[in-house]
Amino acid sequence: MGKRKSTRGKTAPRKKAEKLDTSFCCPFCNHPNSIDCKIDLKHLVAEASCNTCSESYSTTAHALTEPVDVYAEWIDECEKANADRDRDEDNDVVRDEVDDEEEYA
Repeated sequence: MGKRKSTRGKTAPRKKAEKLDTSFCCPFCNHPNSIDCKIDLKHLVAEASCNTCSESYSTTAHALTEPVDVYAEWIDECEKANADRDRDEDNDVVRDEVDDEEEYA
């Protein structure tokens, strides 16, 4: 005898999640796909390095660390360093103007 058909409808197939990038554009030399990220969970270290200009960045890693996380952290650190440098340059300009005014007084 045949089996009765289920009253439940057919389920839609699940969509596969898109894979994240593992090679990136270097923030220093702008070569595409030149940054490779290596994650060593045994030593809890993650490193991103450029194959072209030999710049590198390393940080701590944990079980959920992905290459895109390491690259994003590197970009954040670069932006922070640039903002600090710009702030220092602005302070130097203000100091120079104050020094010039004191010389003429």
